[in-house]
Amino acid sequence: MEHLIDRYNRPVTNLRISLTPKCNLKCSYCHREGEKKSGGEIPIEDLREIFRVAELFNINSVKLTGGEPLLRKDICEIISMIPESMQSSLTTNGTLLAGCAHDLKEAGLSRVNISIDSLSRERYKEISGVDSLDKVLAGIDAAIAEGLTPVKLNVVLLKGINDTEIDDFIEFAKTKENLVLQFIELMDFSSGECGGFDINKLEEDLETRSRTIITRRMHHRKKYCLEGAEIEIVKPMHNNEFCGHCNRLRITSDGFLKPCLLRNDNHIDIRGKRGKEMEDLFRAAVDAREPFFK
Repeated sequence: MEHLIDRYNRPVTNLRISLTPKCNLKCSYCHREGEKKSGGEIPIEDLREIFRVAELFNINSVKLTGGEPLLRKDICEIISMIPESMQSSLTTNGTLLAGCAHDLKEAGLSRVNISIDSLSRERYKEISGVDSLDKVLAGIDAAIAEGLTPVKLNVVLLKGINDTEIDDFIEFAKTKENLVLQFIELMDFSSGECGGFDINKLEEDLETRSRTIITRRMHHRKKYCLEGAEIEIVKPMHNNEFCGHCNRLRITSDGFLKPCLLRNDNHIDIRGKRGKEMEDLFRAAVDAREPFFK
């Protein structure tokens, strides 16, 4: 079985697929998976071939994203096509999750990431543009109940907006089993800056409060284990550790291989491709990978 390794000796073991550009929220900071614009949704026939090639290249995990992937009516069929050799996860805003968590689990989904940037109803509405916090909280409970775990909560830290809620989120995490907090640095693709909040100071604080610190293989990301809560810090901006240990290849919602989240000038069109042609395009995308921050 062939393994994909780029010119910087970084193995590619993770595939992230944007299933749709559509979303039912209007989050002010959304980076749309690095897509400037999208020409539509990748068809299910192309996804079937993508999963075949991913398994051929020993890719061991796939994450389905959007937009909001639960807006696709064929989401359970897509999940059921993922090879058993690959762990499957899905990133969602959680607003539709309570009604379909059971079906997602039955289709073979392993776990979910849920975006939630405030525990305050008014602040959540301010950030997302929609009054849906209750639906998200119900989605979190449904995911845990169905065993889509560990459930990871994605919290993008916004200076002057939700950065006062960090301890509230930690306390919330302590009330749930099989839940991991991910505090995420804001990615501003227009300016290339990190959005103002100093996430390094948060890391320093967590280091002093943690009983155990674990370094994950993916992006060399640290996991801070407090009493009753697990917390990860995601720092993609100006971070050569993040880039140097990246193991991910992305696919845009309109069917292009995207070697790097932060670049839009080296996409490879895989729409309608099959067999050896598709396999060679995967190899070409991996050859095009290089760390954005060196």
